Amino acid sequence: MDIDSLTGGTIEPGVGENLVNTIETVIASLAEEGSPLVSRQGSCTLWKFKYGTIEVLVQLTGASDEDTLTVWSAVLDLPAKNEDQMMAELMAANWVSTLEARFAISSNQVVVVTTRTVEDLSAAELSRAITLVASIADESDEPLIEKYGQG
Repeated sequence: MDIDSLTGGTIEPGVGENLVNTIETVIASLAEEGSPLVSRQGSCTLWKFKYGTIEVLVQLTGASDEDTLTVWSAVLDLPAKNEDQMMAELMAANWVSTLEARFAISSNQVVVVTTRTVEDLSAAELSRAITLVASIADESDEPLIEKYGQG
């Protein structure tokens, strides 16, 4: 996923504004000073901020029950050394240590990602999603690059 993949529409007042405000509050608490960027296109909003050694992206597609919140961060460019070993390690981590997030591949990168629909999304769940991806990605990127990066 990237900034260019945003689609059109409008954010519903009330619920959508609350989600946006909550996301921006969480990002403000995590982001390095001056790092948050925001892009709005129709109903989609995309935030990007720096956390430790990584960049985190947060996408809200709208405020209806079917819309989604997706949080992701790239941790390793592909191709990588020993990809079979790396994939086994990441799949094992998905089972035991990533909680609601997971390792995945997107646009020739290993990413940490979580996604869910907006339906019944609480402020606590929203905060947890952003914090979880940021923390796992920041803890994982350097060891993965050292072990598997092409460099």
